[in-house]
This record gives sequence, structure tokens and C-alpha cells, in this order.
Amino acid sequence: MEAVGGIIRGVHEIYYLHTSESKFYIEALDPSTKEVLIIDRTSHEVYLEEYGTEIPPGVISKKICGLVGIIRLLAGPYLVVISSKSKVGEINGQSVWKIESTECIGYHRTDLHLNEEQRIDNQMYESMLKFALEWNHFYFCTNYDITHSMQRLYNTSPEFLQMPLLERADQRFVWNGHLLRDLSMQPQLSKFLIPIICGFVLIEAAVINNKRFEYILISRRSCFRAGTRFFMRGLDVEGHAANFVETEQIVQYKGKSASYVQTRGSIPLFWSQRPNLQYKPQPQLSKTQSHLDGFQKHFDSQIVNYGNQVVINLIDHKGPEQKMEKTFAKTITDSKNNMIRYYPFDFHHECRKMRWDRLSILMERVSRDQEEFGYFMMEDDNTLTRHQTGMFRTNCMDCLDRTNVVQSMLARRSLESQFKDFKILGPMETIQDHRQSDFERMFKNTWADNADFCSKQYAGTGALKTDFTRTGKRTMFGLLQDGFNSIIRYYKNNFSDGFRQDSIDLLLGNYLIDETEGLSSPSPFRQPRDVKFTLLPVISIVAFSMFVISILLPSSDLSLQLLYILFWLSATVVSFAFIIIYGTEFVNRPKLSFSKLKSD
Repeated sequence: MEAVGGIIRGVHEIYYLHTSESKFYIEALDPSTKEVLIIDRTSHEVYLEEYGTEIPPGVISKKICGLVGIIRLLAGPYLVVISSKSKVGEINGQSVWKIESTECIGYHRTDLHLNEEQRIDNQMYESMLKFALEWNHFYFCTNYDITHSMQRLYNTSPEFLQMPLLERADQRFVWNGHLLRDLSMQPQLSKFLIPIICGFVLIEAAVINNKRFEYILISRRSCFRAGTRFFMRGLDVEGHAANFVETEQIVQYKGKSASYVQTRGSIPLFWSQRPNLQYKPQPQLSKTQSHLDGFQKHFDSQIVNYGNQVVINLIDHKGPEQKMEKTFAKTITDSKNNMIRYYPFDFHHECRKMRWDRLSILMERVSRDQEEFGYFMMEDDNTLTRHQTGMFRTNCMDCLDRTNVVQSMLARRSLESQFKDFKILGPMETIQDHRQSDFERMFKNTWADNADFCSKQYAGTGALKTDFTRTGKRTMFGLLQDGFNSIIRYYKNNFSDGFRQDSIDLLLGNYLIDETEGLSSPSPFRQPRDVKFTLLPVISIVAFSMFVISILLPSSDLSLQLLYILFWLSATVVSFAFIIIYGTEFVNRPKLSFSKLKSD
């Protein structure tokens, strides 16, 4: 497995962090190594003692699980380390870990060099960084490259496999690339630099027909145009799509491996859908940018990475989404790219009244393409027996709920073919024949969990429609659960996603802190707000309170009381209407990259 897994140039696995007043010592404790990474807390110099160094007395020592990187806040640089991890499972015999907790340690020993305003801002930056790192959706492996699919690793050269793990990683999926940027300039530090992905990883042993195999699902979220549901839509000028996720399904059986890869991503046009207190804000297509140029940049990259493309578009063909569907279809036609095939499917219309069995119409429509694309398969001696030649790219508006349902169905059909190739299933057997098995339950729950993770990362809540993914049918309880999640989504998207977007931008380096903030340059946290931001809510609350009081307090003059009730009701309605009209002023907006979002 060495040629495919690329386990030649890994990173250290065991570390001790020794902290003194003047330096950090990160000591590698792997057998046959004495390397110590030293960081000077005053000069910020970083260097390696290859043959070890004497750790001074009086240091504070603790075991750590790895180095996330270094980030600069207002108070100065911070060292970010992995303080605990849990094992997810193994791929090609190499352990895959989930990050359970991290720790941020400032180089500075005091914040006296900051004024009061800067101290408050630095605390805000610290809370953003802590929030981003506490997502609990980060994974890493020290001796296997989980940023690449099995097929991509198989197609690489021996020279590629000799490269350091971070250098050869797929940069689309490395979420700590910004934090490791300065350290990566020194090649001798490569064994300390761990690429970390964000997404979902599950590795489970399963049995069908008394044949034991490993079932693996990996979702890799792109760090390009990353963000929250309503603040990141469509494409950027480089063709990167919001909410882009590559999902790989792997089966390992008796040393053999099979892999099937799909992608999801926001509709590849220039569009936005800013939160404005409405439940579903109107999507807005850009009138100044060339949709065809952005579309071609996006799919040029897709075709290079994955081959032929089948685009499954699940958005509505009527209502607010209609214009999006027509523009998308026209752009595909105008591109005249014969490597792209387009399948529009109005999910909500086709599956109305809980007729989810009608998804079979879509599955039948794309069956020939799926058979043509195939999947990757390799024997235990690394002999290639199958190659995936194309990719299904699925989207709805959010690329979450509808998308996950369809992706799980495509994955299931591919899995059945792989099982027959492995002879886990007989020639006439289907997975449906084992619908009461533990594997069937595990498969459904895995894809539902994948949906929840992807949804929490983008929309802030678990996915909708997961009752179908978990049970194979739509249920009344599932509808109620979807209603609850929809309410939570509405609140988060309008009143907390600005902070969440800022946290992501800070982690990924989309916003770089200027050390003069609060001195010669303005603080991003002190943007002036229009007077109506405070005035209208106050008027609305007072008017509503007076309306309630007018109803509850008895009056000898009923006509006067009725007049009061109508007046305060009118004041409540008018003030609330103005709040809705100026809804974008009242949502929690990003502060760090707001000018960038505005230009989008």
C-alpha cells in the first residue's frame, strides 16, 4: 500500500511542548529522532535543533498531539497546538485522528503594549479563533495523505511521494495552510507540519455474507470561498465555489481497495443571497460580472481534477429559484463544453406530498453516466483494475439537504457494484437483499451523519430530510425535526453568522490583522451604525408594549381605549415594517471582510 498511501514522508506523531519565559520547545518523541523545534518568544525566530538540545530547568511541559500553526493577533503571534485527539480508524493501516481540543498560547507575557481598545479587540480575535478551532470537525493523519482521493494518490509519481506531507497535500482542503505558511518556508521543519482537513470522516468495520470489510466515508470541505450559508454563495473571481465538498466512499477488503468520489458546490455563477430578516432572502444574480467566465474557470478546474462532469441541479423550476435554474442552464449551453452533461430535477415538485420514491426517476436518468464513469479499484498488489473517469457534481441552493439525499443514492448504487466485484455479493444479489442487516443501518446513519456535519459547518444546524437518509422514508417526526432545525437556522443565519464568518476568515487568513488597528488605523469592530439601527427596535418595543397595556387596562371610555389600541397597533406594525424593509441593517454581519462581501 505504500505506493498508493504515500506513507514514506510522514510527520512526527508524539510531541512534548516545553514552555519557558523566553522560548517554546516542541520536542519530537518518535523513536530514532531527537528533533526539537524551537521558537523564540521575543525575536519570533523559529529554528530546528536536529540532534536535540538541552531543555532548561523550570519549564512547563505537557504532551501535545501536533502543531496546528502560528497566527498573529493584535497582541502578537500565538502558537496553536493540538491538545487532544481521538482515533477514527485506519486507512491503509495508518491511523486517522479527529481533533478533540486545541490550545492557543501567546508569545507575549503581558498585554501592556496594547491600549484599552486594542485589549478588547484582541479578546474578540481570541474568541473568534477559539470558536473556529472548536468546530470539532477537523481531522489529520501523520503517515497517509487524506487530502487526496485514492485515485489521485495512485496516479502520482514516486517523486511526489517523497515530498513532505504538507507540500504535496491538496491545498484546496488544507485548513491550517495560513497558520503553517511561515513555517513551511523552512523545509527542514516539514516533519512538524501536519495538514488538517475540515469535513467528516467515518471508518467502520462491517460484515455482509460473513465477509468482513472496512467502510470509509471522507468529506473534504474546500477552504477556498469558505463561509456561512448566506454570506458565501456562488463563485469568486478565480472560479472557486462556495460550500464545495469532495466526498469519497472507500471499501477495503482483503487488501483490495475501491473508491468512489462525488462533489457538491454552490451554483457556479456570480450570485448572492444576503440575510435580511426574511425566511428566504431573494437570490440576486450579478449584473456586472460574466457568469460564463466564472463558470468556465470553475469547470476547467473540475475537469482537470475529476474528468467528465455530470451536473445534477435540484433547485426549483418555479418561484425565486426559477431564474437561477434558467441562467445556469443557459450558461452550460453557452459554454459548449461537451465534457459537461446537465440534468435538472425539480426535487420539491417531483417529490411533493412525500413521494420520495420518485427520486428513482432521477436515478434512472443518470444510470448510464454512472456506469460509464465507474469507480477506482485496486488489487492487493497495487494493480489497477478500474478507474473513475468522471464525476457527479450535485447542487441545490444550499448544497445540503436535497444534495445529500441524492449523493447517498449514487454512493449506494456504486457500492453495490463494488461489492459484486469483490464477490462480497453474488452476481444476482443486491444491497436491498440485506436491508435488515447491521451494514444497512450503518450505511444510512453514516450518510445522515455526513449530512449533519456538512450542514453544521455551512448552515449552523443539522441537515434537513435526514429521516429519509436514515430510514429510507419520509416521516412525520422528520418533518417536525426539520421545522425545528429551520427555526434554528433562521436565527443563526440572521443573528450569529456574521461572527461565524469572521471566525472562518480569521482562521484561513482571508483577513490579516494590522498591528496598528486601534492606533493609526480604525478597528473593524467599531464601524458606525445608522441611527435607525437603535431607534427602530426601541420604537417597535415601546409601541408593542403600549398596545398590550391599552388592551389590558380597563377604561371608562371604550371609544378612547379603542383609539389607543389602534394607534399603538399601527405604530407597532409600521415600525416593524421598517425593520423588515431595512432588514440587512439588523442582521449580524461580518466585520472583518465586510468590504469584500459588499463587493461580491
